[in-house]
Amino acid sequence: MIWLLRHAEAEDGSPDAERKLTSQGRDQAVAVGKALAVLGVEFDACLASPRVRARDTAMLVCDSLGIEPTEEDGLRGGPFDPLELALGHGGESVLLVGHEPDLSMAIHDATGAQLRMPKAGIAAIDRGELKVLLRPQELHALARLS
Repeated sequence: MIWLLRHAEAEDGSPDAERKLTSQGRDQAVAVGKALAVLGVEFDACLASPRVRARDTAMLVCDSLGIEPTEEDGLRGGPFDPLELALGHGGESVLLVGHEPDLSMAIHDATGAQLRMPKAGIAAIDRGELKVLLRPQELHALARLS
């Protein structure tokens, strides 16, 4: 299964690649990691855009899951094939942390689903089907169970 996570809330400003997470964004990222742990989700790999907000989101999420994120230039911005990225890193269960509109476009291309990923929202696709779509408020509710 391939999981796609949009980075958490970030500061405004430029340069764009250096925008940091806000306090709320850090809380969102921690909640995602805790929620995934509550759900028993395990990953073979986590790939993250090298942009600060995505990289830091991945680090906070992965802290709860006991894995280390790896920077992936293919998630920096622009179209990407989630299956190709996942297979390129040898994992069956991979978390990809990136940006909009790229994530929504990748989900659409893989499944036909039309959606817009919210900040700190997560989706999972498997064999061309959208299996999971969780918004930040749902992830926070799950995180409180930990």
